[in-house]
Amino acid sequence: MPLHPVIAEVVADIPPTPEDGTATVDPQQWRADEEARVPPLADRLPVTRVEDTSIDTTAGGLPLRIYRQRPGEPTGVLLYFHGGAFFSGSLETHDVVARSLAVETGFTVVAVGYRRAPEAAFPAGLEDCFAALKWAIGHGRDLDWDSHRLAVVGDSSGGTFAAVVAARALEEGIDAITHQVLLYPSVDLDFDLDRYPSLRENARGYGLETAGLKPHNSFYLESGADTADPRVSPIKREDLTGLPKTLIITAQFDPLRDEGEQYGQHLQEAGVDVTVHRYETANHGFLANFGQLPEFYPAFAEIGEFLRG
Repeated sequence: MPLHPVIAEVVADIPPTPEDGTATVDPQQWRADEEARVPPLADRLPVTRVEDTSIDTTAGGLPLRIYRQRPGEPTGVLLYFHGGAFFSGSLETHDVVARSLAVETGFTVVAVGYRRAPEAAFPAGLEDCFAALKWAIGHGRDLDWDSHRLAVVGDSSGGTFAAVVAARALEEGIDAITHQVLLYPSVDLDFDLDRYPSLRENARGYGLETAGLKPHNSFYLESGADTADPRVSPIKREDLTGLPKTLIITAQFDPLRDEGEQYGQHLQEAGVDVTVHRYETANHGFLANFGQLPEFYPAFAEIGEFLRG
């Protein structure tokens, strides 16, 4: 199937990424451009209660945004880690995703404003996400947690964090996580072009381009992170047994499509209950950028059914 016409119209105006390795990214300008595209509050999906707060960690204050569609009712808790190649994205740019998750799941959604590269490279953001998990478990009453359902959800680089947080929790004997949802996740930061066919099939013309992967992720890796480290590339983890029930959503026209689907295969081989769903006509980041289109919004309902099932 061809790329969705609305997406095609948008990506047609995006300048192609140089393929000769000379691509450069100004993080500050990139972030400013993203924030400028955030819709006004009046145009966003209504949620019954949204509150901004922060928690204390060993690295300082960590911003959180908490969404409650049914405040006061016992429900599951969903920790949401936004995408943005570890250097961009924010509680504001991905507010649309968090709101849709809150409405369609009924869970209390805790969006995490983790530290970003280059100001804070690996493993700073990861540590923030894990600190948010431990805080949520310890403050379940404040979050209306039913003590039964706790999910980690992340899109793109946020999917990296979700996968690593779930694995680390297992290693540390924290058994509270019942589900993980990985939305077009970045689970292999090696970026060897011959590793996955989608890196070549979807290399150009679909928004995220293969030539942009290294320069985008270099800010996060510049601390000397090893891409073979499963904390960096969760697909490198040798033992995946015992991980929580998993939903992986991928996009047809995404360079990262095949690594997400292969991670699902590895999980299944390890005995994990896994569902992998590829959305046709979609590109990378489609839920953040085009999630309100009628062809794609059902993905949020699918997440809700997965978490409640």
